[in-house]
Amino acid sequence: MKLLIVEDEESLNKVLVKVLRKLGYATDSAFDGEEAVDLYFENNYDLVILDLNLPKLDGMEVLKAMREDNAELPILILSARSEIQDKIQGLDEGANEYLTKPFHFDELTARVRALLRRNAQTAGTRIEIGDVVLDTAAKTVSVGGNPIALSKKEYGLMAHLMLRKGETVSSQKLIESVL
Repeated sequence: MKLLIVEDEESLNKVLVKVLRKLGYATDSAFDGEEAVDLYFENNYDLVILDLNLPKLDGMEVLKAMREDNAELPILILSARSEIQDKIQGLDEGANEYLTKPFHFDELTARVRALLRRNAQTAGTRIEIGDVVLDTAAKTVSVGGNPIALSKKEYGLMAHLMLRKGETVSSQKLIESVL
């Protein structure tokens, strides 16, 4: 599963990336709204975690751009904006979930899993390249129908590469994907 994390606070962005990669998710991150939109249109994501208070382009504008392109993409707003009107606006604009800061990482990861489960019911959860099959829902890999036992890091590396089939992946991105 490939996630886009859009958070301008660098330390929080890095922690989100680290936590989600440890759970086996491939992640990209953006630090402003323009970068988020650029990454979104260059890649295919299974879920977006989106802050609203972003430089260059506000998170609500980012949300609108993503929703205009893809009505099915799960989007979780993670914001310090905690007023009920902000939550209502975010959900009305198309977010699937709204979590306010401060938050607990266990709750965030549970909401990510729930959104991905809901989305997996309507979308395929298998990536096939030749006779290699990656099941993103079960987090398993098989070759020629035979299951392959992988550690979390090995699975994360495999998922990162398979989700980017045909792309050049830098060694730095590869290393970051398994940290």
